[in-house]
Amino acid sequence: MALWTLHGDGTIKPGAVVAPDERLGWGKMFGLGAQHVVAMFGATFLVPLITGFPVTTTLFFSGLGTILFLLITGNRLPSYLGSSFAFISPVLASTVGGDFSRATFGIMLTGMLLAIVGAVVHIAGSGWIDALMPPVMTGSIVMIIGFNLASAAWGGDDKSGFRAQPLTAWITIIAVVLISVLFRGLIGRLSILLGVLVGYVAAVLQNQVDYAALGKAAWFGLPTFTLPTADFSVAALFLPVVLVLIAENVGHVKSVALMTERNYDKTMGRALLADGVATTLAGFGGGSGTTTYAENIGVMAATKVYSTALYWIAGFIAILLAFVPKFGAAINTIPAGVIGAAGTVLYGMIGLLGARIWIENKVNFTNPINLIPAAIGLIMGIANFTFSFGNISFGGVTVGTITVLALYHLMRAIGRARGTDLEAPALVAEFEPYQPESEDLH
Repeated sequence: MALWTLHGDGTIKPGAVVAPDERLGWGKMFGLGAQHVVAMFGATFLVPLITGFPVTTTLFFSGLGTILFLLITGNRLPSYLGSSFAFISPVLASTVGGDFSRATFGIMLTGMLLAIVGAVVHIAGSGWIDALMPPVMTGSIVMIIGFNLASAAWGGDDKSGFRAQPLTAWITIIAVVLISVLFRGLIGRLSILLGVLVGYVAAVLQNQVDYAALGKAAWFGLPTFTLPTADFSVAALFLPVVLVLIAENVGHVKSVALMTERNYDKTMGRALLADGVATTLAGFGGGSGTTTYAENIGVMAATKVYSTALYWIAGFIAILLAFVPKFGAAINTIPAGVIGAAGTVLYGMIGLLGARIWIENKVNFTNPINLIPAAIGLIMGIANFTFSFGNISFGGVTVGTITVLALYHLMRAIGRARGTDLEAPALVAEFEPYQPESEDLH
């Protein structure tokens, strides 16, 4: 495992770059590591608030997953593993009466499958992933996952989501919008977190915040661990998420390689395996599934400090916060209107990220082989087409994802056999994997 050598005299000069195997003085490193906690926190704490998972448990597995990721990748690949938004839809669909043990079983199954994919990629390479999920498919799946959550942002009743407290929700959204365009650098990147804080203040002024549970919470205590309840009927809801996690991880590895000017192709399998192991453990203990975080890539790009030591520090800080129940209780005081507003922004961003994948990879929608599967799958996913076979139910994300993949590859095979495919195989640029710059789906 690679350790760290001191960068110069322990300080960073203008224009200098700190490599993954270097570090600055430990005082500076702690401050920069804490900055990564702030960067990941805005998205990570929203997932348990939306799904009902314990905040402290989610933070614990986020920090633990980050440390495991660093160990499995040989301390070479800087990354933070935070809560993945791709799990929200299947978690909400499989949680009944506040019991999310079936959902955590689905998360565990997803992690196990991702770990298997990582092992295969490590042995056989990643070319088969590019062939299975070209950008037209990846973009469609990402859009399905984001837009399928539209109704969750609005709220299932008058006590949840945007419609529970519309004035507070609008204040939150306006704050996010203004912060994102008024400020640059880290403040601009934290527009959702800071917008939530503004919305929270607005809710306090309207007496919409309940502090009863906060007063009863202890300062120190163990996170709440919940064992999963085995129910393979939820597998159909969760396993399509693997496709999104693969795309995120591959994009993350390539982004870090581009920034650090290092070749991480041989580490890609380890990265997928590590995220799979972290997600499996999270599901086993009652936490949310994890993924590599683009916010932290953005912080690295801004600071030019790519040291993996920062992520060890951030991981341990997250674990320490998990042992402060009062901290988790404080997060749980955030009212429904603020959560609904944050979800409105985030889910829309997730959906439009799919369109960005299409645009950046120049997907040709004059070709019906690209157009028709995407069109059908999107409608099925957004409208939440649901089909049941016995005790197994397939929701919109699953139905849309399977339909997109099946129709695309079927039409591609027939088109090539009949000579009706508008894109010659040698010119199909869509098999190039998506490479994000500094934003990605969680």
